[in-house]
Amino acid sequence: MTRKLAAMAAGLAIAVGVSVPAGAAVIDVPAGTNLQAAITAATAGDTLRLAAGDYTGDLRIDKPLTLIGPADRSAHILGTRKGRTIWVQAQDVTLQHLTIQHSGLSLSDMDAGVFLDKTATGAQILSNDIIDNSVGVYLWGVRDARVEHNRIVGNTGLRVNERGNGITVWNAPGSKVLNNDISEGRDGIFSNNSRENVFSGNVFHHLRYAVHYMYTNDSEVSDNVSLGNEIGYAIMFSRRLTVRDNIALDSQFQGLMLNATDDSTITGNVMNRAEKCVFVYNSNFNTLADNHFQGCQIGVHYTGSEGNKIYGNAFVNNQNQVKYVGTRFIEWSEKGRGNYWSDMAAFDLDGDGIADTAYRPNGLIDQVIWRAPNARLLLNSPAVTIVRWAQSQFPAILPGGVIDSTPLMVAPVTPTWEKSKALP
Repeated sequence: MTRKLAAMAAGLAIAVGVSVPAGAAVIDVPAGTNLQAAITAATAGDTLRLAAGDYTGDLRIDKPLTLIGPADRSAHILGTRKGRTIWVQAQDVTLQHLTIQHSGLSLSDMDAGVFLDKTATGAQILSNDIIDNSVGVYLWGVRDARVEHNRIVGNTGLRVNERGNGITVWNAPGSKVLNNDISEGRDGIFSNNSRENVFSGNVFHHLRYAVHYMYTNDSEVSDNVSLGNEIGYAIMFSRRLTVRDNIALDSQFQGLMLNATDDSTITGNVMNRAEKCVFVYNSNFNTLADNHFQGCQIGVHYTGSEGNKIYGNAFVNNQNQVKYVGTRFIEWSEKGRGNYWSDMAAFDLDGDGIADTAYRPNGLIDQVIWRAPNARLLLNSPAVTIVRWAQSQFPAILPGGVIDSTPLMVAPVTPTWEKSKALP
């Protein structure tokens, strides 16, 4: 390319907001062009600027390129229902402002709207509509990929268990999934055997699980919103995670599941209106602090877990605040700060914000109620009153269970809780 043409290309790149390496070209691609031929003819580092219209998919990108469409995403790349609509096999590829549709529907063949292969280091999938594919974006062994500001909608003609995930992450260290809207798939983001990932700012709806973690370590799940999914955040067989400031509303089963999750920090999350706000199973040495659990049938179902620090949380208007399955006594406070319990009847005579008596959410009556919910009809009976009084006077007759020695008198108000109140 001559210096004059290079200067013109650079000027055009600036005009459309595309970052172009020195010596690269910006190539206009009319609608209906054989896009695979244009990719083959392009030079590494070129930008293909697609006009509005339709292009045949099943593309392979084997060199560093940028494919960019109009800002309204009116450049449509249409697969043939076989394989991968776009298969990225080279590093430093960017796909932006495109509509990508109609991959094959074979889960075993890893069909996807966008498939990032192991060699696609540094791929950027930005501001696209990725619609009616099997998996929306598949990160398969790729490093440092970025999937951001996309709208990903699955194939609604299939049953949920036949659909692919919005985004599948397999062994993709350093990759980030940010600010996407994901719906109508199996899981929003499914991560397996990965590490050092960040999933943040995404919105999930009409899914099985919003985020599904399996064997993913040293990673972050933050500032996401799950609306009406079966489970909000299923965090399983993972370690050293940060799970903070997420929201799950109207989950069918659990807002948050911790299953074999260890050495992690779970803070500032809001779980509202679910069968269980949070289910903690076989998860050890975690910190659960400053979360808000409200309006669930069970606030926390806790079993088979040891060494966790649980404090600063708000348990508000749950039918059963805690279902603890075990025989040991466990303390839920830390350094003089416990949790807030909306059903606690206590005084604070010295005005320090801490109740003067401990809170025990797992007395005999509580255990009877979560084993036989219909017994709730007897809560105001004289017999129940006598049992509760006897337990308070003679602690030795208490079963093992949760003790909050320094319960809070007022529910903490967090920014995430305020944000959740504005959501439907």
